Parts: sequence; structure tokens; C-alpha cells
Amino acid sequence: MSASGERRSRIWSRRSDRKPRAVAEAQHPASASQSSSSGAIAIIPARLGSTRFPRKVLADATGKPLIQHVVEGAARASTVERVIVATDSREVVDAVARFRGVALLTAREHPNGTSRIGEAVALLRLPVLQVVVNVQGDEPEIEPEVIDACVRALIDTDSDIGTVASPMQNSEDAENPNIVKVVRGIDGRALYFSRAPIPYDRDRSGGDEARPLRHIGVYAYRVGFLRKYAALPETALERVERLEQLRALEHGYRISVAIQESRHSGVDTPEQYEAFVERWKARGG
Repeated sequence: MSASGERRSRIWSRRSDRKPRAVAEAQHPASASQSSSSGAIAIIPARLGSTRFPRKVLADATGKPLIQHVVEGAARASTVERVIVATDSREVVDAVARFRGVALLTAREHPNGTSRIGEAVALLRLPVLQVVVNVQGDEPEIEPEVIDACVRALIDTDSDIGTVASPMQNSEDAENPNIVKVVRGIDGRALYFSRAPIPYDRDRSGGDEARPLRHIGVYAYRVGFLRKYAALPETALERVERLEQLRALEHGYRISVAIQESRHSGVDTPEQYEAFVERWKARGG
């Protein structure tokens, strides 16, 4: 590209063999996004100033920044056509550029990741029917099957949001407020999300119906819904639980929850990052 000051960027695409590759994007990031894509666009909100683990998206004990692991995992999903990082930090933009990804610089102040993705969608000028997947920036071990299940939970139903849950592997997780639980109705839609242990097995039956579901923080929605969400006022339960998906639920929007086995959760603390690094080394890097 010429030295005109236009920012160079890259997008993750895929060949017919489904392996991700980096290809040059046009000079303006919106130029390739004017019509609805046949695949989903994964947008990863990545805030540098995390409260419990500052700068975690740039932690690089594996030789790669954490955000690169997330981008590469999202790119492996068969339903995803492109992956874009939405961040509040020029440092993150530069880090993503070094591994030939694309990142959009968004406003510093956003109440949650969905709000940041809403700004990214506006910058990209995406059409209302385009499917967008919100992949958390601290999920370095996100399985492509989880993302695919999330997208299908949206496009195969008449719900407004698709998301994913996995059966819990141990009872201690149910008591952990950092692990969000979800309960579903018989139609597969979310009834409630909570940091508390739900459902409560009063009679200690131990049956499958009492086994808690761990919510995996990945969401699929269409651009049209994102615009509606941005106009919704914050709700009481959202404030109490500090869970952004409760805003949609309280306002009457439908959330389909797919069940998909997943053994790894996100990285919220330095200790969880160290555990991820050990697992990464054990796999041979």
C-alpha cells in the first residue's frame, strides 16, 4: 500500500480446504462489508484494562498474545467467514496487525462487549441480516464446534440470540460466581442466567435434569437485533448479576441455548492464564 497514511489491515478468510489464511483487505475496513455475507462474521471485543487481570489479551507466555489464540480458534469454525477484533487500545491493534489479523479501534468507554461490537458493526456498515458472532477476547481454547453450535442456535430457530451451554463437570463449579449458569425451557430457550447455583437440587436427586449448565460466553445475532439492543435501557437484573444477556431476556427477547460439550472456560485471572499455558505446553504448543 502507498504511504498515504491509510491503515493497512488483514482479514481472516478461508480456502475451500477450510484452513484459515490472511488476505489483504481494501483500504477502508467497511469496503468489503456492504452486502450480507454467506457466513458469520466473528467479532472479538478485546478491552486492555481488565479489572481482575489487566492487559490479559496481550499476555504472551506461549509466544503468542492471548488474543491471537482467540482469533485462530474462531477462524477454525466452519460457520465463520471473517474474524475481526474490536478494541479500545492502539496496542492491541498493533499486536493484531503483527499476526496479520484485522482490528478496529473503538471507543474506550463501553458498558459491555455487546456495546463495543455494536460500534464495530456501525463502522463496518454491515447489513441488518448479517449474522455476527460475539466471541469473548479471553477464550483462548474456544472450540470451533462451540461457535458453530452458537450460530446454528440462531439461524435454525426464530430466536433473537443464539448461545451455548455445556454440562458442568464438577459440583464446585456450580458454587463459583465467576462461572455463569443457565437454565433452559423445554423449547431450548433460556429461562435465566445467574452466577448463583441454578437449578437448586433440593432433594439431591442427582438426575440429569438437576445437573447445572455452564454458560459459554459466545453469542450469535443479526445486525438488526444489535441495533435494537443498543437502544434498550439497562435492567435491574443485569445490574445485580452483572450479566449483559439479562438485558435482552428482561426485555422479552428470545435466547436459544445449544448444548455442546466444552471442557475449557475463559481466562479471568492470572492463575487461570497460567493453567492455560500449562495445558498449551502439554499439547506440544
